[in-house]
Amino acid sequence: MPHPLACSIRLPAWLLIVLIAMLSSGCAKKHESLGNDAYVWQRQWTPALADALHASQDAVQTWRVLAAEVDVHGQWHTMRPDAAALAASGKPVIAVVRIEGQLDRWDEQALIDGVDGVVTEWRQRGLSPAGVEIDHDCATSRLPAYAHFLAALRPTLGTRVRLSITALPTWLDSTQLETLLAQVDEAVLQVHAVQSPRAGLFDPQRAHAWIAAFAKRVHSPWRVALPAYGTRVSWDDQGRVAAIESERPTLSGASDANELFADPVAMQGFLNTLQADAPPGLAGIVWFRLPTDDDTRAWSMATWRAVLLHQPLRISLLAQVRAARQASLRDLVLINAGNADVPLPSLVRLDAACSLADGANGYTLQRSDHGLFLQRARGGLLRAGRQLAIGWLRCDGTAALHIEAGRAR
Repeated sequence: MPHPLACSIRLPAWLLIVLIAMLSSGCAKKHESLGNDAYVWQRQWTPALADALHASQDAVQTWRVLAAEVDVHGQWHTMRPDAAALAASGKPVIAVVRIEGQLDRWDEQALIDGVDGVVTEWRQRGLSPAGVEIDHDCATSRLPAYAHFLAALRPTLGTRVRLSITALPTWLDSTQLETLLAQVDEAVLQVHAVQSPRAGLFDPQRAHAWIAAFAKRVHSPWRVALPAYGTRVSWDDQGRVAAIESERPTLSGASDANELFADPVAMQGFLNTLQADAPPGLAGIVWFRLPTDDDTRAWSMATWRAVLLHQPLRISLLAQVRAARQASLRDLVLINAGNADVPLPSLVRLDAACSLADGANGYTLQRSDHGLFLQRARGGLLRAGRQLAIGWLRCDGTAALHIEAGRAR
């Protein structure tokens, strides 16, 4: 027997179909994940890079591969991607041409010829680019010339090759932005490493603001580039940036340096927030950059996959005292037993009465009224599944390590 307050409403069959379709569409949109592309920015194609492509192919939709760079003097430097490894992944490939933002002389025809030459060389080597992306971090005042170049370049690519660009938040202040974006099929908004290094690598609050503002200005599909790496920035005695060390080491001897990195846990939280309320036109994420085992400043593969596939990140950082070959010697080790890369602790307390001890790999021994400490002056990251020796001690009794916050007092 129906409830006394229940009522029956008869709807036309066509209206029921429309309502069901609307509800299904709404549910699908709510649970739809933003797709992942990845920048392959390595200049040397090593076996580790081929392994990374294979290990990531189920989580990545498109590879955006560094194909050539134009330096400040207008000289071209081309890369030789592994065509077999890219083909084996079964994913579309976009050729990225990076043009130095401070280019001395803007020769539009020479740049067009250079891009055309890169595409031709790729095809000769068995690579069929689905698109070309121009990465040119020019000053806002140069946007009209940049737009003119893109308009002239587009017809040379043909109808089967899409044209995209990277876009900077600083361009949001320009009235020329819409004209620039109208020349391309897609734009990738970069929200990392776009401020002074003193401000850090990535600011979630600013990134959200830039993304919201960009969504109001772009009228074609677009993506946002997020960081999956770290970098070391050095300053000289005058406070100027002396070197930025990321995927390639430098020989800078500057004493003032900071390790900047994108925290995977924070980045996953940012991604979840972005996905829950995606702005109009946002088609997906482009991660910079594909990690490999020999790229010490990129995320580990375990962390990378967990973030891209929306899997839980487990943090498990252990400090351990191990017996060494000599009975009285002990090795001091940090172990990352989780699947999340974690920042190296700045302070590790040594609970022992030992005659000798010292730090290693960036840790130094500090003695205070509160005991012995291993202190790290610079930040760093311990990748998932890895361990780091941080010192040694000579001790006849028991000893233990304790990870602490702050500095030794």
